[in-house]
Amino acid sequence: MAKPRIDVFWHPDALKHNPSAGVFGGQPSPLLAVDEMHPENAERLRNMHAILQRGPISARLRWHDGRHASDDEIVTFHDPAYFEAVCKADEEGGRWFTWETQLASGSLQAVRASAGTALSAMQHVLDGKGQIAFALVRPPGHHSAPNQADGYCFFNQVGLCAELARANGRRRVAIIDWDVHHGNGTQEGFYERDDVLTISLHMDHGGPWGPSHPQTGKADEIGRGAGVGYNLNVPLPMGTGDTGYARAMEEIVTPAVDAFAPEALIIACGQDASAFDPNGRQLVTMAGFRRLGGFARELADRHTDGQLCLVQEGGYALSYAAYCLHATLEGVLGLDLGLKDPCDYYRQDPRHADAAIPAIREARHEAIAAAS
Repeated sequence: MAKPRIDVFWHPDALKHNPSAGVFGGQPSPLLAVDEMHPENAERLRNMHAILQRGPISARLRWHDGRHASDDEIVTFHDPAYFEAVCKADEEGGRWFTWETQLASGSLQAVRASAGTALSAMQHVLDGKGQIAFALVRPPGHHSAPNQADGYCFFNQVGLCAELARANGRRRVAIIDWDVHHGNGTQEGFYERDDVLTISLHMDHGGPWGPSHPQTGKADEIGRGAGVGYNLNVPLPMGTGDTGYARAMEEIVTPAVDAFAPEALIIACGQDASAFDPNGRQLVTMAGFRRLGGFARELADRHTDGQLCLVQEGGYALSYAAYCLHATLEGVLGLDLGLKDPCDYYRQDPRHADAAIPAIREARHEAIAAAS
């Protein structure tokens, strides 16, 4: 029996997006001598590319060229007027869409390449050319709603992939997003639909972030109209760690996916829940990400004949995010190749999830009952 492989899709234009330095992605500070590099920078992707080519998993990867998305493909998820605004901003030399989301000069090439590369990975799986595909792309996409840039994101890659799967005859599509932040843009895009199950595990940020992110990410955001019950938020307390994420997958996510029985499965694959990410505080280690990859593979084997598409999202610790990505893909392949975790020394408290998970289930059930 042939050893399982992952088809990796990559386009170097993803490196052309260069937002300005500033305080955690915002405007440069006049109070500092040295501004911090924007968290969503090209170097994070260079490290991910390097570890996949040089690490022990390299023999199980097949590399493919990505491409730029067409206008028609982008408006399958995004409103045409919003797409035109992004193009105009690029023509005019850039724009800050929100306080932390800057389209810089030349960024449109990167966001088009990332959207098209993700679509190529999805199509590869849909056509049966490979069982598992991973799109190594940036900037991320899950905060981008149909008509709104947000959280470093411009085009919603997993949303586009879900629409592609539907257009290819897959009646039910599930998206699991374990990026540390709420996948508000994906939620917004499918909130009134019952053909796409959107699931977001994220650090509980306590409420809306502002006009560009009015969604709370709370468990009672369950969908609207035909979509009631088809949006699942799993807001986890800070410091949840490996055990808590595994419990959330076992006790909340897996039963929801099993009940939905998807015909296509997409993972919004971020590593910013790691123990050393500047934008998250969830303490997930390489072992935790390896287990998340394993959950994804198990669900794919059970529902989609092993077909699985993963799309890179956040992950801003320059070194550790790359190691956590490697561990994730090991988990997808059912492997532990012995790549040593260089940073596994934070003590975790598995009790973090003890109160949170029952509360999430109760809030969701109450909201669905109230909507019925």
